[in-house]
Formats: sequence, structure tokens, C-alpha cells
Amino acid sequence: MENLFSYSPMAYEMVSHVLTLGFAVMLAALFYFVLTIRTVAPRYRISSVLSVVVMVSAFLILYFQQTSWTNAFQFNAASGLYERAAQADNFSNGYRYLNWLIDVPMLLFQILFVVEISKAQRNRLRNWFFFSGAMMIITGYVGQFYETTSVAALLIWGAISTAFFVHVLFLIYRVIREGSIGLPPQAVKIMGAIWWLFLISWMLYPGGYLMPLLMNSEAGVVGRQITYTVADISSKVIYGILLTQVAQLRSKAEGYEAEPALAALASGD
Repeated sequence: MENLFSYSPMAYEMVSHVLTLGFAVMLAALFYFVLTIRTVAPRYRISSVLSVVVMVSAFLILYFQQTSWTNAFQFNAASGLYERAAQADNFSNGYRYLNWLIDVPMLLFQILFVVEISKAQRNRLRNWFFFSGAMMIITGYVGQFYETTSVAALLIWGAISTAFFVHVLFLIYRVIREGSIGLPPQAVKIMGAIWWLFLISWMLYPGGYLMPLLMNSEAGVVGRQITYTVADISSKVIYGILLTQVAQLRSKAEGYEAEPALAALASGD
């Protein structure tokens, strides 16, 4: 729907700035995860490595989405609005879906390496996470093409995507509930926070998907980009940091000692 409107300078700049914020935060978080990999025991480091992969993917693709926005519109002094640029490609949220298709399985896999589950159970959950996570994104990607042409198709594909979304939530809840057994008390509290963060941040995505029905206007465009960016930062960066904290607590409980400088970085001292 973004290509249907002309934008006031305020609305245009708000979208541009929030997209810039998105990729800038991913870049900053990339350095955090790289620098803290060695603050956890080797058995937990794959979770941090996956965070690094997620940050690289999110940074690159969100950067291209911000570029897509600035190229798609140009300022018209006569009208005082940003209007579709002649011969420019349409702005597309497809960049986000491509990012999610890469990142969602990684995000779901991450938690499997900081909880206490068997190898067989980890492999089984990994397969389900990959299938349901990918299908959730693919069906949502198809549905968003109908947001300006067919409300019925938008809702049908959205409902299919939601079914996979509910399955992912169920699996994550089980992983957190069962995988928290035997963890240090502080780690159990963080796992509880991860569940609520996961639930709330992932619930923002359906709101962005349905924005053409809720607010098909300039304000809706701004609202959708803010919603998606807040959800991305919460579900990728904050989620990854919390998982790192769980891994650090488990490592410490098992007797792993990070180098003094790294330990200070991890504790914020």
C-alpha cells in the first residue's frame, strides 16, 4: 500500500528514519554478539553465532529496504509532498519477508542451544521450527501481494500464516517450559521474560500485515514501518541478548570463567 500515497515531509522522514534506525541497531548488535561470543562456554556459542548471522542478514536487507524507500519517492516543490519518482521501482516490503525467511529459522534454532534438551529432541524441534517458521513467512509473503486488490485473499493467506504462527508459539512455549528445568534461578527468570518478549513482539507482525485494513492511509504506512521495526529489534536483538545472558549464567554455574575483560563486557562493568 506504500506506493498508493504521496507523503508529507514529516511522514516521509519518519519512515526513512525508522528504517535507518532498524539497520543501525542491527549493526550495533552485530558487534555486541561478536564481542560476547567468548563470554559463554563453547557448548553454548552456537547460539551467539546464530545471532551474528541474524544481525548480518537483517542489517543488509533492511539497508536495502531503506534505500528502496528513498529511491521510490522524490519531493515535489509544487505540491509540497513526496511523490512517486518517475521510472523508479516500487517500494516493497518484500525485503522484510526475505529477511524473515532467513532469520526466523535461525531465531527459533538459537534457543535450542541454551536449554537442556536431548539431541534427538533438538533435531526434531529444529525440523518443526524450520518447516512451520518458513511456511509462516512464505504464506504471509504471498498474502501481502493482495493487500491492495483482494481483502479476501489477504485474509485467507493471513489465516494460513497464522496457523503456522500458532504452532511456532506452542513449540516455543514447550521449549521454554521444559528447557528451564534445572537452570540457575536467575536464568529461569530470564527464560520467563523471553517467553513474554517472544509473545508480544511476534504479535506485532500480524498488526503490520493487517494495516491496510486497519488504517489504509499515510498514517498507516508510518505505523506499519514503526511496528515492523520495533518488532524486528525486539524479536532479534533483545531476544538474542537475553539468550546470551542465559548462556552466561549457565556457563558460570558450570565453572566456565571468561577472560576478565570479556567478563566485564558481559556484566556491563
